[in-house]
Amino acid sequence: MKIISVVGYKKSGKTALVSSLVRQLSGFGTVGTVKHMGEQRLNPGETDTGRHFDAGAETVIGITGTELVSFSRDSDLEDALDMLCDQGLDFAVVEGFKGSNLPKIALGNVAGVSNIVFRMPENIDPHEELTASLVGIALAQPDRYTLEALIKKARKNPDIRKAGAIGTFSGIVRELAGEEKTARLEFEKYEPEASKALDKIREEIKQKEGILEVLIHHKTGVIKAGEDIVYIVIASAHRTELFPALSEAIEKVKAEAPIWKKEFTEKEEFWVHDREHA
Repeated sequence: MKIISVVGYKKSGKTALVSSLVRQLSGFGTVGTVKHMGEQRLNPGETDTGRHFDAGAETVIGITGTELVSFSRDSDLEDALDMLCDQGLDFAVVEGFKGSNLPKIALGNVAGVSNIVFRMPENIDPHEELTASLVGIALAQPDRYTLEALIKKARKNPDIRKAGAIGTFSGIVRELAGEEKTARLEFEKYEPEASKALDKIREEIKQKEGILEVLIHHKTGVIKAGEDIVYIVIASAHRTELFPALSEAIEKVKAEAPIWKKEFTEKEEFWVHDREHA
């Protein structure tokens, strides 16, 4: 899922631009949106769903004849994006959240914002030609994946009709190794070689008997203890072919992809590659 954010001050034309982007991007795939709503309550206590929520329900879902609305506790922008990604959407357009690290289209001279990929005047008419150029920016953004999104992608493969199994591997940040405690890891990819290496591994595994689809996604940046690092999804004709392929795939990723890992423990920080080859 590719993500683009639109930021600006109040009444700067954010919603009009987001609406125009959604219409244009819908021609390229499915689109979801996230909007920063301030501190207002969307699920007031006098409603039935509000009463459910105030009674202590962690998640409340309201369904009408045409809409489904979900209310959850202690969720943030990352949770919202993962929810959209889990649905298998192709794009997410975010309105607001100036403090995020998302790629941003900035309206006007909004200050204190990082990762601006395009700046434009406030309340400019989002005509078709302008929006088309912004769509190009959205299409150029890197993909975000969750495990569920990769499974959905595998199921869209026409060869899935021949599959008898889908298996997954999730690598996570191990917090405890003996007496050592890891707080987080940081991953850097050497691009475009890393992507080429992952594509090569995918194709090699897909050549094996009975393997129908192979998808690999390795995250970069800082990942905290217990969080996901890498996903591998494999569809196969039979389960006997599945597990050896999953094992070989992750070993190849670790050995062949130029992705470097920095570890942050309670006592020190170090690049794991340097220590392994010291």
